[in-house]
Amino acid sequence: SDNMEKQLHLNLLASRPPMAGGFQSGSKMKMGPGRKRDFSPLPWSQYFETMEDVECLSSIRFSLTTLNIFRIYCSGSHGPVLLLLHGGGHSALSWAVFTGVIYNRINCRVVAMDLRAHGDTKVKNPEDLSADTMAKDIGKVVEALYGENPPPIMIIGHSMGGAIAVHTAAANHIPSLLGLCVIDVVEGTAMDALNSMQNFLRSRPKTFKSLENAIEWSVKSGQIRNIESARVSMGGQVKKCEESTTSSGVSNSIEGIIEEEEDEEAEEESNKKRMKEDDQEMKKESVFTWRVELSKTEKYWEGWFRGLSALFLTCPAPKLLLLAGVDRLDKDLTIGQMQGESKNLRQKNSISWKMFILKYRRLFLCTGKFQMQVLPQCGHAVHEDAPDKVRSHPSARWPSRIF
Repeated sequence: SDNMEKQLHLNLLASRPPMAGGFQSGSKMKMGPGRKRDFSPLPWSQYFETMEDVECLSSIRFSLTTLNIFRIYCSGSHGPVLLLLHGGGHSALSWAVFTGVIYNRINCRVVAMDLRAHGDTKVKNPEDLSADTMAKDIGKVVEALYGENPPPIMIIGHSMGGAIAVHTAAANHIPSLLGLCVIDVVEGTAMDALNSMQNFLRSRPKTFKSLENAIEWSVKSGQIRNIESARVSMGGQVKKCEESTTSSGVSNSIEGIIEEEEDEEAEEESNKKRMKEDDQEMKKESVFTWRVELSKTEKYWEGWFRGLSALFLTCPAPKLLLLAGVDRLDKDLTIGQMQGESKNLRQKNSISWKMFILKYRRLFLCTGKFQMQVLPQCGHAVHEDAPDKVRSHPSARWPSRIF
């Protein structure tokens, strides 16, 4: 039951605790005996062509406006646009490896953006993470990039970003919307996880001694199962601590010194010992912490996910739902998926309709109100763990046919 409770958390935000089998399910994690993994960070420029800061004017009270600056990473200059929205606490860099895969296979433009209060985006009111405000941000960025006549745009959102993608599409903030893809976020399981989400967040380390240490934790904990993606994306999740770590260990050490006459040799030896102790104390100090304090965003969680399934189903654009497990589905989405095959299907028993999905999944993958695919052996960060599967699976090929 503890494992199931932890798995429910994954539909709310972008972190995943260890699962049975750990990271052995990911091919990139299989290492020979005696070989050390490389946890050094990778640059964004290895996956994206450009990095830009987009300036957007936003209205505030009393007809005043403020300037918000959104960080985006881009590839391509022709074709329809894939607009990528990351999960809670992550950044646009979580799409780096995915971008490298899909950009080489589809004639398109890729735009991955840091949502407000995430990554390197700077906004006037970063505390406002309401679904309405974040959806408007998406529209503002699209308008700033493409003016009044934007090219065809497909939104792809993961976890929290998937919820914001649905709100953006439903509010028609992108008039040229080509399609909507939501990755591993479903209203039912997300709402079930809200009550215990704070406990889950408290279980994560608060600080890391280095970026490499943060990358190592993300892989070994199972948050990101693809070590390559972890090496490029964790830099968008953590930052150097603002407060200096220089003084506390040193000053405490100095205060304990007893003043007494010593000969020069003994004094020099004592100084070396103190310097060594101070250096060890410094190394113990944590210098990296999370960029986003997710626990402080709690008041917005329900607004992200409440009514999400119905909102998703009412979006007129073609829709694709990618899940890490069939247990993510809730009844609204199940019925919506099956309506194209059987209008009178109403399964009241939660076990029976999930078993129906498992048995007849192939039959209704491309019927009903949206397309759906379950990608097994992936963590919550499906697009990071298995970018090739996300791109190459038959159900995920429909965007290229539209393009």
